[in-house]
Amino acid sequence: MKIIPVTNAIGEIIEREWLVQAEAVHRQLRPHLPADYIGRLKQVFAGGAEMAVATRDGRVLGVTVFRMLEKTFNGRDLYCDDLVTDETRRSTGVGRMLMQYLEGLAVARGCDTFSLDSGVQRAQAHKFYFREGMTIPCFNFSKPLKKNAP
Repeated sequence: MKIIPVTNAIGEIIEREWLVQAEAVHRQLRPHLPADYIGRLKQVFAGGAEMAVATRDGRVLGVTVFRMLEKTFNGRDLYCDDLVTDETRRSTGVGRMLMQYLEGLAVARGCDTFSLDSGVQRAQAHKFYFREGMTIPCFNFSKPLKKNAP
């Protein structure tokens, strides 16, 4: 298994074929993404996000979308928007490999923290994040501003 960056550090798509293949796995976490998946992801990348995929034998097994943030309360943070393993490959090391990739990238880029948010309903994911050494340092509050917003 290997991790392949789909974008570079400034969000330019460098592996379009892997982006296309990532859609089916990414939708397992984000089914609400619009029909124009690539168009939407281009907007997300233009906002500073990057993407990488975990692959084996020419197949996407996991997807991560992440970004660098400078915050007043915790300094430079590598924030993970999305981390998803294909539902048929869970508990096989894919998620752990993506987490290790992100943590290594955060260290290499001089980050103070590595963080992500996870929906309150995702109890199995939370168990995984705790095993990976993550903690819950604060609550995240949100208010939908558009009808049908996730």
